[in-house]
Amino acid sequence: MKFSEDKLAKVSEIIARYPKGKQKSALLPLLHLAQEEFGGWLSADTMDYVAELLSITPIEVYEVATFYSMYNLKPVGKYMFEVCQTGPCMVRGCDDIIAYITEKLGIKPGETTADGLFTLKTVECLGACGYAPMMQLGKFYREHLSKQRVDEIIEECRNKAALNN
Repeated sequence: MKFSEDKLAKVSEIIARYPKGKQKSALLPLLHLAQEEFGGWLSADTMDYVAELLSITPIEVYEVATFYSMYNLKPVGKYMFEVCQTGPCMVRGCDDIIAYITEKLGIKPGETTADGLFTLKTVECLGACGYAPMMQLGKFYREHLSKQRVDEIIEECRNKAALNN
């Protein structure tokens, strides 16, 4: 396992942002880079590689990767539904949305559909409380979720996947 040459240059650039001896500060951006480079998730080997690059122990990487919901510790689908489940979203029905997605796709939070297309994940506050219930899909928020809106999003994802195949 090794980053491509351009990613290794990016790794060096990121590490250089921090004072000598403080390279651990580059951990979060390097984990993002590693997740992007190695299939959308962080295997133990990937985390060990990041630890080696930063001259820190693997446990220091595992502690961070397991703490933040933005890092995936197992393979995920092409489309990841990260549904907010904190206070405002809960009051506005996120539990019903999670239950509907579970029923519609046949997966529970933390699972991926058999076709590898969808992963359902519950996350803490995404900072869009005024648009609850909501979820993140890739880099974009999907807000004011309803069963009908979820159906539209699933169909949109399926159509995009079909176009790309």
